[in-house]
Amino acid sequence: MLCLSLYDAQSTYYNGRKPMHVPEKWKMTATSDIQKFIQQHGFAMIVSSDLEASHLPLLLEPSTTEYGVLYGHFARTNPHWKNIVGRSVLCVFNGPHAYISPTWYDAYPAVPTWNYITVHAKGVLELTDDKTTLAMLNATIGKYEPSLLESSSGTNEGFIPQAFQDKLIKGIVGFKIVISELQAKQKLGQHRSLADQQGVATGLAKSADLEAQHLLSYMQANNIGIG
Repeated sequence: MLCLSLYDAQSTYYNGRKPMHVPEKWKMTATSDIQKFIQQHGFAMIVSSDLEASHLPLLLEPSTTEYGVLYGHFARTNPHWKNIVGRSVLCVFNGPHAYISPTWYDAYPAVPTWNYITVHAKGVLELTDDKTTLAMLNATIGKYEPSLLESSSGTNEGFIPQAFQDKLIKGIVGFKIVISELQAKQKLGQHRSLADQQGVATGLAKSADLEAQHLLSYMQANNIGIG
């Protein structure tokens, strides 16, 4: 997942004239499907226009606005956050991807390609208060390891003791991004012939590459590009 900070208000990216190139044959349009993808692929790379980068997870709250709100946090010692507060950002969520051999196709001649899924979410990054930031941390734990919260449900302080919360909050900076635009692209060979799609599915199944297996699992789960 990639977030690109857009500093120039006159930028063609900022005013929407240069969206991601998404041919109709590869476009994902259902907001609920896009949100589900974001929730399943939540690790982010945030890159600003000066090519400074930070890596972090983002948590999507899907129901509060039209497209949802993304929550995350920086280490306070990371100066990157100071440069993008109040600015428009483009968040890119990448899913499984893999090399596609032309030998898998029924059609000939053919060339190699790369199949993948990606989502672009645009919005303005704003800081959150301590209460919201702590709630986001607990929600993140609840998503990835709910047993931790369940094991502490009978305590007054929860999983993170109050004294440690006070220390923790001094070391991080929470933020949110209200999503204003969403784009999603599934380039999975779904435009090709039935025989070509079946050939790709077979090729991925035989591949020793774990990423190829992840891509095939996604295609099978969503019944796309497998013939």
